[in-house]
Order: sequence, then C-alpha cells, then structure tokens
Amino acid sequence: MQQQYVFIASLQDLAGRTMVNSLQDEFGFKLVNGSSHEHQSSAFENILLHVSPDDLLHQEKLDDAYPMAIAFIFLSKHKSDSKIPTLTCHCTGNFGSNPFGGNARELAISFPSLQKSYLKRLVNSRDHVPEYEIVIEATHHGPTSLRKPVLFVELGSSEKQWEDANAASVICSVVLDLVRLGPDRCAKVGIGLGGTHYPSKFNRLLLESEFGLAAVASKHNLESIDEPMLSQMISKSIEKVTTIVLDGKGLGPHKDRIMNMAEKTGLEILNLK
Repeated sequence: MQQQYVFIASLQDLAGRTMVNSLQDEFGFKLVNGSSHEHQSSAFENILLHVSPDDLLHQEKLDDAYPMAIAFIFLSKHKSDSKIPTLTCHCTGNFGSNPFGGNARELAISFPSLQKSYLKRLVNSRDHVPEYEIVIEATHHGPTSLRKPVLFVELGSSEKQWEDANAASVICSVVLDLVRLGPDRCAKVGIGLGGTHYPSKFNRLLLESEFGLAAVASKHNLESIDEPMLSQMISKSIEKVTTIVLDGKGLGPHKDRIMNMAEKTGLEILNLK
C-alpha cells in the first residue's frame, strides 16, 4: 500500500469546505469510486483527501482507516476575537485539561520539518495574500492520540476569511507543492517554552535559522509543564529533538523551575532574548 499524506477536512468547518472546493475545482480532487468521503487527484498520487461530517478536533480514529499515512494535515478554520486576517499552522496537544478535544495531558506527534517548510513556503507566497498575517501557534487542542504526525493549517480569523477562495487556493497550492516534493529537513529541532500563543520569537526562529520546532508551550501552559510533560514534548516528534528553546522574557514566575528541568535533560538550551 502506497504511503500517502492524508488531508483531513470537516463539513462542519467553513474554511475547510472552502479549501476542499479549491482542491476539487483547481487541483482535480474527485471522489474515489465507491467512497462518500475520500478524494484523490491523478496529479498528486501521494495525497488522499478525507472529508468528514464530524468535528476536526475529535478525529482520534484515523489510524485504523489510514495505516499508510505519512502524516495527517488538517485543513481548518482559525478563529480569534481580533478577526485579524491570519494564516496559521501548529501541532496539537493538551498540556493540561482537554476542553477542545484530545486527551488531557497528551501531545500529538509533531513533524517539525513539515511545519517549518509550510511556514516558509507560505511566507514566500505572501504577495498573493498581502492582507494576511502568517504565524505559527503554540500547541493546543485535539486530536492527540494518533500514531502519525499531525499538522493543522488554518485560515482565519472570521467568517469573511473562511470564505476567501483566494486565500484557500494559496494554502492549498503551498501545501500540495510541499508534500509533492517533500519537506526540507531541519538541521536542528527544538521544543519551545514561553511566550504568547502566537510566539513571534519562535516564528522568527523558524524563518531565519536552521531550527524546526516540535511542541511549543506558551506561558499560559507553563504551570502544566513538569518532567513527564517535558519528556513527552521531547519524545513526541518524528525528528530527534536536540534543543530546548526558551523565550527568556516569556517564562514569568516559572523561569527558575523551567530552567532547572531543562538543564536536567542534558539537551542544548537556547535562550532567545
């Protein structure tokens, strides 16, 4: 059975439906014979598109349906109160409780090179979406228990953007080209600790250095970071984590505790100023 990247979209998600329309209308994705939810395109043989009637954040059973998956790439809306036009990407997981799917205190497997390559290629296409901010998000929400890596690529931050056919087309073009050619491998892989949910320092690190990032815990989740969770951040990556990357000014009252735990791992520590 051929290994494939599996794209996941939901009929409940307006941005996902807009991206599915782009994949169908522009890139030749059509229903597989006999299936009500699987789509393929002859131009992209290593990609399968799964369109689900169910919510994206609770898709915990995809492994059984797609044992040949290289990774699961979720095509999702991004929602924020600011309603700023934004294109985001992130891996998934819950450092504490699980109000938005997945299991409590469980992280999904990350694919640092895939995220880094997607972000860089999207930034290189900025001229086609000049009104959008392009950022990563810290790790959050489900699904968390899949046995293959998970990456969310998101279109936001309000209904106006979820219906934006041009932005959806740019996202699809970038991610299709990325998985057709394969991501550029990272020379180094880190986990990120500190900063905001939209971690600008980690964003710059991905764009301007040789680093990729696995899980990223914002300052709002640092109280949940203990040694078992730190170990999970390091291990739940298909690429070996070499470095703990700290937002030195974004650790708040947890700084000393986080530093002590980081030093115990024996990994390189990079403190971003």
